[in-house]
Amino acid sequence: MFLKNTHTDFGKPLSATDADMLGPEGAAHAQNYLSHRDGHKPTPLLALPGLSRDLGVASIHVKDEGHRLGLGSFKALGGAYAVARLVLDEASKRLGRSVDMAELQTPEVRAVAATMTFACATDGNHGRSVAQGAQLVGARSVISVHSGVSAERVAAIARYGAEMVRVEGTYDDSVAEAARVATENGWTIVSDTAWPGYERIPGLVMQGYTALVREALQQLPEIPTHVFVQCGVGGIAAAVAAHLALELGENRPVFTVVDPARAACMFEAARAGRPVTIAHAEPTVMAMLECYEPSPIAWRILSRLADGFMTVEDTDAIAVMNRLARPAAGDPAIVSGESGGAGLAGLIAALSDPGAKAALGLDETARVFVINTEGATDPQRYEELVGIAPGKVGHRVEISA
Repeated sequence: MFLKNTHTDFGKPLSATDADMLGPEGAAHAQNYLSHRDGHKPTPLLALPGLSRDLGVASIHVKDEGHRLGLGSFKALGGAYAVARLVLDEASKRLGRSVDMAELQTPEVRAVAATMTFACATDGNHGRSVAQGAQLVGARSVISVHSGVSAERVAAIARYGAEMVRVEGTYDDSVAEAARVATENGWTIVSDTAWPGYERIPGLVMQGYTALVREALQQLPEIPTHVFVQCGVGGIAAAVAAHLALELGENRPVFTVVDPARAACMFEAARAGRPVTIAHAEPTVMAMLECYEPSPIAWRILSRLADGFMTVEDTDAIAVMNRLARPAAGDPAIVSGESGGAGLAGLIAALSDPGAKAALGLDETARVFVINTEGATDPQRYEELVGIAPGKVGHRVEISA
């Protein structure tokens, strides 16, 4: 399904707070953090000329976040960055002076971090990032996961020294429980979704994501005309939309938000004209996007900047996983997890829908940018859906019909 943005806020400027957090200065803070991460390098931007020809657009470029900081997901940029910033804030208070990112590993700052506990709820990738960030600075982490998170993803988080807590129910239930326990214990909750009175930390998580947009703008041969980004609570979609708008102004691309049909909380917010909580339905294969209430910050941004909202089916996401693993002639093979290719699935669905295609101005001149937000973060599940172990993708020639 597709909805054109008709909200009364559409086209209005971002709030000063959002513009400061997600604009050039905010992205520079995130880039500075990455410059102090051992082994960091920009993730690749990959051209798909074969798929572009098949779909009838000028170009498709994919930012492949499956290579980000050893975590295999764009989330590596968010939670860990927020943890680092929060440690620096606390160290500055306790030491009575400004402490910057270059001091993060000094004995003084690590002593402060050792007294801090960071907590969050996760579908998998955000928790790994928070746990990794806590481990890097010498802090403690307690990560809550809901009943639908696979054992493989739980183990991947625990490898970073996190204490794992199982919560019955959905992702949103785990968010509420993690916040409750953190408040009771005096821990710092690092959530990627906001609620009344709690916006700065989710804003920092989103600020971390702007680093990938900054990299992409340096890597792209031309400014894209169209962008499709997947949406869970909305943090990545809002961060990308905001940074592109603030950097490019009137040249910003047409921006489309893509939800799983089974967990379309941002799509339903667009339909209602306000954030809504949707009913828990059958689980979606796009597990990292299975959220039932959008982040208020993300909605505030996307109601202004998103040109359209759409949904894709589980079958669409699986088809993209397979298509990227067995690419068209001339395209590189890409390992894309269940949620990773949802933005590309949105493009394909929009091109097959005359109404969406016309509303978005998609034609043979379109230069499309999408993000592979995750690699095979659950390798066993990936192999079940694609029929190839992720480590073997690209090692054999399999051209899909």
